[in-house]
Amino acid sequence: MAAQLEVEGRRIELSNPEKVLYPDDGYRKQDVVEYFRSVAAVMVAHTRGKPLTLRRFPDGIGSGGFFQKEASNHFPEWVRVASVPQRGGQGVVHHAVVDDAATLLYLANQACLEFHVGLSTVDDLDRPILAVLDLDPLEGADLAELRDVVRLVCERFRGAGLSPHVQATGGKGFHVAAPLRGERGFDEVRAAIRELAGAMAGDEPDRLTVEQRKDKRGDRIFLDTNRNAYGQTMIAPYSLRARAGAPAATPLDLDELGRVKPQSYGLANMARRLAQKDDPWVVLEDARSGSDFPHPGNQD
Repeated sequence: MAAQLEVEGRRIELSNPEKVLYPDDGYRKQDVVEYFRSVAAVMVAHTRGKPLTLRRFPDGIGSGGFFQKEASNHFPEWVRVASVPQRGGQGVVHHAVVDDAATLLYLANQACLEFHVGLSTVDDLDRPILAVLDLDPLEGADLAELRDVVRLVCERFRGAGLSPHVQATGGKGFHVAAPLRGERGFDEVRAAIRELAGAMAGDEPDRLTVEQRKDKRGDRIFLDTNRNAYGQTMIAPYSLRARAGAPAATPLDLDELGRVKPQSYGLANMARRLAQKDDPWVVLEDARSGSDFPHPGNQD
């Protein structure tokens, strides 16, 4: 049975609204669409103008899903699609771009639970406007230690001339992100972030690592810099995650960190949070205009 939504003058046929997408929790597609409707005003500010990779689960998270970069031919003409050249002369990928609430809800109706955004805009694909360090611990890692490392990363970002912003990923860990002016290319930004992460791991080798191979990390927190590359993505703020409980990526104020877990917020309670608190990342544009980025080797 189909239902119909009207969003910003667009009509969206909601197919199979009773389809259960989170089987352990009973959350249906209708619940997912209503969630994204409730966060659209804040979420679209972070997806606008950026190429998207979609993670879709037509049969729910218990049956596995798939990542989708190439926009489907059946997407309506009002869904913005941007052509993104692949490095190495390997053609072009046509990414969907969420510039408005109607597009967000249309894609949610396509059982897209996770929205992964590029770190640059489609208008200037080669220069990132965000740098991200992903703190990736083992499942069940000590939360107090993880929080301590988040604070340490924020200190190192500030020391490097960056303005750190924290996000609970809705997965295992946290992101520390910093807005950039878009003056430098991906290779230079990634080199600087790698040097910063490497210095941290060198200072605290017993609990931090930049080792790419999982079997060599032990129980240390992995400082993942790989998202800072052309064509790579991060989970979009306020996107759901395909995990039991339907957690969501959640921007945080640093003073919240002591009482927040990576999966504290999601479908069940995000609307209440946003009714009580403004988006902590709403200041990213202002921070970008006033921030700079160091050349590799200038983090001391």
